[in-house]
Amino acid sequence: MGDFNNVFKSLRIASGLTQEELAQKLHISRSRVGMYETGARQPDYETLEAIADFFNVDMDYLLGRSTKTTVIPNTGYYFNPETAEVAQKVFENKELRLLFDAAKDSSPEDIRTIHQMLLALKRKEKNE
Repeated sequence: MGDFNNVFKSLRIASGLTQEELAQKLHISRSRVGMYETGARQPDYETLEAIADFFNVDMDYLLGRSTKTTVIPNTGYYFNPETAEVAQKVFENKELRLLFDAAKDSSPEDIRTIHQMLLALKRKEKNE
């Protein structure tokens, strides 16, 4: 099923939901969400449809057959183009996904510190 587990996890994280919150919304167990994210288990067709409907994406995107985020018209999962663009970049770039995954459980203070470090590195690169 392609890259379903990574797409599923990216959609959950981008929506700001915990595994437990998403499980409640999809009416499945938290452990099943975790197994989907690790690739230990694959959802059946009805569950895939429910997930695609919940995130308002098409099945090709959800299954990793397409790297283009296709939002169902008039129900957009992404509320603005900037959010869609950021989510697409995170999905397509392995290094950004790693950074995003590492930061998702960090405190706001840690994220601010990392942000300042990245800005300092960018300034240093410009001056070299």
